[in-house]
Amino acid sequence: MATASPDPARWRAEFPILETRTYLNSCSLGALSRRSEAYLDDFRARWHAMGAPAWYEHWLGRIEELRAKVARFLGTQATSLALLPSTSAALSVIAESVDYTRRNRVVTTELDFPTVPYQWTVKKEVEVVVLRSADGVRVLPEQFAEVVDERTAFVATSHVYFTTGWIQDVEALAEIAHAAGAYCLVDGYQSVGQIPVDLGASAVDAYTSGPLKWLLGGPGLAYLHVRPELIRTLEPRITSWFATTDPFAFDPEGFAYREDARRFEMGTPSLPTVHTALGGQEIMEEVGIEAIARRNRELTEHLVAGARDAGFRLRVAQEPERRSAIVMIAHDDPAGAVAHLAARGVIVDHRPGHVRVSPHFYNTAEDVERMLEVLIGYARP
Repeated sequence: MATASPDPARWRAEFPILETRTYLNSCSLGALSRRSEAYLDDFRARWHAMGAPAWYEHWLGRIEELRAKVARFLGTQATSLALLPSTSAALSVIAESVDYTRRNRVVTTELDFPTVPYQWTVKKEVEVVVLRSADGVRVLPEQFAEVVDERTAFVATSHVYFTTGWIQDVEALAEIAHAAGAYCLVDGYQSVGQIPVDLGASAVDAYTSGPLKWLLGGPGLAYLHVRPELIRTLEPRITSWFATTDPFAFDPEGFAYREDARRFEMGTPSLPTVHTALGGQEIMEEVGIEAIARRNRELTEHLVAGARDAGFRLRVAQEPERRSAIVMIAHDDPAGAVAHLAARGVIVDHRPGHVRVSPHFYNTAEDVERMLEVLIGYARP
């Protein structure tokens, strides 16, 4: 696998948006590649030419092809990976696999994406403990350890916080959860594709990710990895025909959970996204995650240094090794700043009180400098 930083000149032509825009918003939506477009064209052509028989002759195979590629990228087996329509569905199917009679506490943080705690907030029998951040950037493992106890069902949190880009030590959190007899569930949607993830070596019980952002595959799909030894112990109370052992028997009285992670699946997957995700996944494999992570670190540090030199306040980790390619720039008018940037061809995003910038391996130092130049021109910090 490649480890040197990828040459952006080789890859920029693969992403048409980079021809007309300075695109620095991969943590919201990864750029669409020509490779993904080609897969999507193939899907459309077979739909026109074959109709429903394309399911059996091509599309079911595409689903398994994607499953195998993603599993390999994550360092695990295809039998441990389920495909679902969203992270919300992935979280909910795990949340509905557990009895809360004796353990009714879920521990999460204020920095997590709201869909994580929402899965349990709506369950009146569950107590949701939301840990606070002392510095607005991170929640330390010691804070989890203080509250995780014999009442805890789940430690549920993110690998990379969407709010700050902080990279959590999820293995330490899994150890804390397991010491108390709890599960560790991690939302990895902001980590997979920008930093290395090896789920085959991980103690995390359930880990979600997907192609929308850093994996360059578009919306409508999520991946759920469940630790192999746990799969057959979890029986979700929400399900679908894809989760049964013989879905094409169409037997309303014959439901039986599959033996592998497909027991967690929630029905027909989004086939257009399966195809665009295949294109993005191929590119990720060709570039290599180690090379991508190296390039993203270079761009992130260039952005952090440039923003600080310009006088902006940042909401990022002080330790470079805990930073991801999500950089939060404090601003009095983030929505206005993002609109100003967009009008000048620079695409970023905003979250409360901040302009959010997220470079990926296809970006350049010049992209970062262009963004800062335009942002400075809108309003001094």
